[in-house]
Amino acid sequence: MEVESYEHGVPSWVDHSSPDPTRAREFYGGLFGWNVEEGPPEAGGYSMATRNGRNVAGIGPQPMPGPAAWGTYVNVDSADDVAARVEANGGRVLMTPMDVFDAGRLAVFVDPAGAVFGVWQPGTHKGAGLVNEEGTFGWAELVTPDQEGAKAFYTAVFGWEPSIMPDENRPPGGYTVWSVGDRRVGGMMGKPEGEPAEVPAYWNVYFIVADTDKAVAKAQELGGRLAFGPFDSPAGRIAVIADPAGARFSVISGAAAGPE
Repeated sequence: MEVESYEHGVPSWVDHSSPDPTRAREFYGGLFGWNVEEGPPEAGGYSMATRNGRNVAGIGPQPMPGPAAWGTYVNVDSADDVAARVEANGGRVLMTPMDVFDAGRLAVFVDPAGAVFGVWQPGTHKGAGLVNEEGTFGWAELVTPDQEGAKAFYTAVFGWEPSIMPDENRPPGGYTVWSVGDRRVGGMMGKPEGEPAEVPAYWNVYFIVADTDKAVAKAQELGGRLAFGPFDSPAGRIAVIADPAGARFSVISGAAAGPE
C-alpha cells in the first residue's frame, strides 16, 4: 500500500549498509525489482531504492566499521527526546541526533541486549512510500535473549504495547506483537536454538515476495545464499537469506502480518 506519512512509534524506513554498495544495488535490484541509482556525492553515495516510482528502502556505504547489515528506523516526533529516553532506560546512543539536509533528523541506538535500531524524525522524506506488497518492507522483528527486558525498554522509549500471541506453532517462548494503539507495528521472539550465544540481539527485516522459494532461488542466482528455511509459519512462508556481503534479511509470502 502507498503511505504518505507515519505515526510516532511506527517503523517507517529500512536501509542497508554495505562495504560494496554497487554490488548491493545490483543484488537487491535484481531480487526485488527495485530501481536503484547511485546517490549524489553530497549524500555520501546513499541511494534511494524505488519501486513503482516510490521510495522503498535505502542502500549506502557503512557509516562505521562492522558487518554489512539491514537497519530499521522508527518514525518519531523528536529524535532528541527519544535519545534521552534511550539513555534513561539502559540503552546507548550510537549516533547522536543529526540533521540529514532537509530530509529529516536521524539517530541510531543500541538497546540493553545489544540490538541496533534507528529513529527518523521526518522532514521532506517521510519514510517508505510503498509497503506491505511485493518487493517492499513488510515487518520488523526483534530477536533477543531478554524479552522481558525488551518489553520494558521499548515500552518506555516508544510507548509500544506488547501482547503475547499464544500458539503452539510459534517459536519457543512465544511471540510478542508490538502495537501503537490498535495498530501492529512489529514483533519479537527469543533467539532460535543453535544461534551462538555471542550473537547479540538484533532487528530482523522482512520483505514481501510473491513466492518464497522462487525468491530464494533468485537470491542464490544473484550471489546470495540461503541461511535458514524455507519454512511455513502461521504468518506465511519464510526464508532467511544472506546477501553477497553477508547481511541477513527475511522474505515472506502469503503474509498478512505487516503493520496495519
